[in-house]
Amino acid sequence: MTTERFDVIIIGAGLSGIGAARYLTTRLPHKSFAILETKPRMGGTWELFRYPGIRSDSDMHTMGYAFKPWKHPKAISEGPAIIDYIKETAAENDIERRIRYQHKVITAKWSSRDSLWTLDVEQADGRRSQLQCSFIFSCAGYYDHHQGYLPEWPGYRDYKGTLVHPQFWPEDLDYAGKRIVIVGSGATAVTLAPSLAEKAAHVTQLQRSPTYVVSRPSEDAFNTFLKRFLPAQLAYSATRWRTIITGRLRAKRFAKDPKGMKKMLVDLAVTQAGPDCDPKHFTPDYWPGQQRICRVPDGDMFTAIRSKKVTMVTDQVERFDAAGIQLKSGRRLDADIIITATGLVLQALGGVKYIVDDQAIVPGKLIMFKGFMYSNMPNLIYFTGYFNASWTLKVDLVADYACRLLKHMDETGARQVTPRADNAVFAKPGRPNRFISGYIKRAAGRVPRMGADFPWFTEQNYFWDRRTLLRGKVDDGTLDFSGPKSVVLPPLQRAEEIQQEAAE
Repeated sequence: MTTERFDVIIIGAGLSGIGAARYLTTRLPHKSFAILETKPRMGGTWELFRYPGIRSDSDMHTMGYAFKPWKHPKAISEGPAIIDYIKETAAENDIERRIRYQHKVITAKWSSRDSLWTLDVEQADGRRSQLQCSFIFSCAGYYDHHQGYLPEWPGYRDYKGTLVHPQFWPEDLDYAGKRIVIVGSGATAVTLAPSLAEKAAHVTQLQRSPTYVVSRPSEDAFNTFLKRFLPAQLAYSATRWRTIITGRLRAKRFAKDPKGMKKMLVDLAVTQAGPDCDPKHFTPDYWPGQQRICRVPDGDMFTAIRSKKVTMVTDQVERFDAAGIQLKSGRRLDADIIITATGLVLQALGGVKYIVDDQAIVPGKLIMFKGFMYSNMPNLIYFTGYFNASWTLKVDLVADYACRLLKHMDETGARQVTPRADNAVFAKPGRPNRFISGYIKRAAGRVPRMGADFPWFTEQNYFWDRRTLLRGKVDDGTLDFSGPKSVVLPPLQRAEEIQQEAAE
């Protein structure tokens, strides 16, 4: 069997994968590459989620690529418009011909002797094939596309109505005139509630704990004004930088005055929800900046609450029964449809089984390197975005760095680049994650962690990443550039064991 070989294989044809491909195409046109996508279409997250009202949870002037202006009038935009934007990018850069749809990577094995990755790929019809590459760009996202998070509620299977998880929305779901309960408090819940309320008899949003919810205009007036006088790219760049800077200033205010900022955000939400809405529904038990803030375009969520189409309930589930949900307060919610907007399941490296020089990689034992590589994994760059800002801001930076890295390897003759971590790196307690969202806490121990010292951590800070990735030297002494050189994963021992060995 002939094994195809590429310089780079990109895993994932979503916002990250198409963006990375565009950088490769324009910066390193001599490099051969292919994109492997498990789905039958490009789009990633935006192709997967099909629930009513699906939209961006941040503005598209920062969620769009740095190189391609977002021309749609809405800055907080619907999912279909985002898919169109991704498709346009692929078409403009002749990328789609390189995508292999319904190709799922099962295992990826690295051989230092050959300086090659060998990927075992499963196709839609069950056939298996192998591809080889010198470098992998993992653009598979950060969560499992095949399962969503579902708490273990007593009596869940007793419910006789319709149960829906937003990650797997049925296209033929008829919710007109139905009583709907949405369980959840995040971006999905506050997107679904006003959208479903347009046809439903009534929508109840049941949340265990509130989230910060703020209203934002769906159109950016600043960008609309600039486009009257400036070329599209210049107006887009100016709007993008304005949004980045104001976002950073806001983050600093959160850190400097968390109590004051919490009061401001809660007061704004309560005022917009109207006098009949209990303030507890918009008063989280954590500080601003510890979880993503839910942005609702043109206050649609608050409008639905004021019009009595949506009711907020802050309580806990006691149990499900045949007709609805019994709450711990004694109240019950009857429903024709229950939507479990209860979150994501985090997953490292797209669920691919990685093996390095015959050693199985355990994702929970990896340590992040500058937020784009992992400890002792050669020739692999992963693309993830920010928890507190737009995803694509970081994708652009990582893609730019990746191209510079490959160019440096070509110029120096290096065939392998590895962020090597020894026992001393693993022995130190890592930095805690500042973000306390449920999907992050649930994944502790199963996904890579941060180390204690530079370069073994990442910051949720665009300006830090610009210094580190965009302006930082590729060969700054923190990476091991080499020819074929075997990788030995260190024994991941507890710190006290290592200290005891040192003493002996």
